[in-house]
Amino acid sequence: MARPDKVAAVSELAEEFRSSTAVVLTEYRGLSMAELSQLRRTLGADVTYAVVKNTLAKRAAADAGADVLVDSLTGPSAIAFVRGDPVEAAKGLRDFGKAHPALVVRGGLLSGAYLDATALGKLADLESREVLLAKAAGLMKGSLTQAVALLAAPLASTARAVDALRQQVQARDADPAPAP
Repeated sequence: MARPDKVAAVSELAEEFRSSTAVVLTEYRGLSMAELSQLRRTLGADVTYAVVKNTLAKRAAADAGADVLVDSLTGPSAIAFVRGDPVEAAKGLRDFGKAHPALVVRGGLLSGAYLDATALGKLADLESREVLLAKAAGLMKGSLTQAVALLAAPLASTARAVDALRQQVQARDADPAPAP
């Protein structure tokens, strides 16, 4: 019979899996408690970094539909549950891993798709969401400016032609007719 505290822990972990935009599975062997606390602070408020028991995490992952992570849950495991920007979390883990080689990223989930450690490294190399949105806005603004210029060109040409004709008519009307 399952103990109520373990059932509650599994349901809590399953809810973390369901409500996260991304999940990153790491191995923390060799990190001190102070370093783990530093990692939690580095990751920020949008990331929950939890050391988990593999048996409970496997059940929770299966309950939440994250079955692809079950095989990776071996040895000392900790999971980063990301609720904000997954790129920022991946960068935080990558940077912390450079300073503390004991932290090993095993893999993770992003929008239900499994990412191995290499793919998570590529995700960390992306620019932040704000930078990508700013670049997209700049590209759209440039395209819109070109479209406006393209659409305004015939109107401007017509306006110049009408103005030239008006000036010719005014010049002709202003000149007295030649005497016979």
